[in-house]
Amino acid sequence: MSRIVWRCGRFDLELDRVVVMGVLNVTPDSFSDGGQHGAVEAAIEHALNLIEQGADIIDIGGESTRPGAQPVSVEQELARVLPVVEALRDSNIPISVDTCKPAVMRAVLEAGADIINDISGFRQASAREIVAAHPRCGVCVMHMQGEPRTMQQSPHYDDVTRDVVRSLQDSARALESLGIASDRISLDPGFGFGKSVAHNYDLMRDLEQLVDLGYPVLIGVSRKSMIGAVTGRPVDQRLAGSLAAALAAVARGAQIIRVHDVQQTIDAIRVWEAIEKGIGETR
Repeated sequence: MSRIVWRCGRFDLELDRVVVMGVLNVTPDSFSDGGQHGAVEAAIEHALNLIEQGADIIDIGGESTRPGAQPVSVEQELARVLPVVEALRDSNIPISVDTCKPAVMRAVLEAGADIINDISGFRQASAREIVAAHPRCGVCVMHMQGEPRTMQQSPHYDDVTRDVVRSLQDSARALESLGIASDRISLDPGFGFGKSVAHNYDLMRDLEQLVDLGYPVLIGVSRKSMIGAVTGRPVDQRLAGSLAAALAAVARGAQIIRVHDVQQTIDAIRVWEAIEKGIGETR
């Protein structure tokens, strides 16, 4: 079996096991934990706690991307995320920043971030050029129809899985055309970003079509409305549903799982891996 690696800045992540990305929202208005880690000190403390729980990556976001969210300025976003990147850059795991602003990408990469996670899929040429100019950084290319303020207003696809897979493939090729190696690229189908509940579940059921492109696939379903739509649970009671969705994604080939509840997700994955691979092959 060949060695599968996602190259991310200072790190080469081996993907022979599932990688868990811990969510750190440094925002007042994110859908799940907005305001909980808004102060720099609280954000750093929470990040260190996620690392202690076993997170393989910390993903820092300074702008809410929930449906209907309003954009913030570059200055405001940088004021939120830069001190956290600087405080965590000496930790022994990759630091990711969730942003779609080229100016923020440049600043956080210069500050030591290892991964840029762009919900807009690097639509802007300047964003592509910035990550191309940093030849070691990892990139996460997410699919989103529309933009956060309006994305949930009647999303439409002819065939959601086919359309998302083609779009992500085109985005990856655009990055590769600038010299970004394929082993630096991961793909995220963007659950909840311009998709109805039915679209989300169709995408999950057919996730192997995205996996078949050959790039690492990153999944973020933690606490999302697609979980609430099926369970009827509010955001703070969606852990069980989030774990079920995460394991469904892993079973279909997803290699990176972005979550709020790191320790519980790792426990669930350990049990799944023990069943699938044998007790000696878990984390």
